[in-house]
Amino acid sequence: MAQPPRAWQRMLSGRRLDLLDPTPMDIEIDDIAHGLAFVARWNGQTSGDFAYSVAEHSLLVETIYSRLVPNAEPRWRLAALLHDAPEYVIGDMISPVKAAVGPGYGDLDDRLAAAIHLRFGLPAALPKQIKTVIKKADKISAWMEATQIAGFTVSEATKFFGKPDPTLVTDLTVMLRPPRAVRDDFTARHADLLKMF
Repeated sequence: MAQPPRAWQRMLSGRRLDLLDPTPMDIEIDDIAHGLAFVARWNGQTSGDFAYSVAEHSLLVETIYSRLVPNAEPRWRLAALLHDAPEYVIGDMISPVKAAVGPGYGDLDDRLAAAIHLRFGLPAALPKQIKTVIKKADKISAWMEATQIAGFTVSEATKFFGKPDPTLVTDLTVMLRPPRAVRDDFTARHADLLKMF
């Protein structure tokens, strides 16, 4: 009888994460930060000397979320920082690929997100209102990335992501940095937010 295919991944922390049935106790922030710092957004099709990582994107989304909701509770700011955390094991797929893969990708993403949320004191499923504002911050970040490093014209980026309120982003720049620096900043921001709970 054939054995089922392996559905777990060994993490640098030594944890073994079951992708089909993830548990909060198998989630470590160092694994998330490291993985996200080495996962490229835009399939790596960005200008600059370093890939634009999901970790860097996540830091930007948390900053934008905090501007959209200046008095946001720290836990929701943490949720914004972790909004793409499942990608530390499943990678970052551009929207057209996600559509081609079908609902299986979304189900896997949801299971991983629930385990990650529970691990760090968030509800497994975020309230709809919080998710909506995080998604808005995510789209603003995508517009900035598209126009600053991914070769989109302003009109093209606006068509796909909507144009952000200039007062939210005029002083923000998409940064391309070495993975280790981004990993360390992501981990530090996570720790700072947890202290605020």
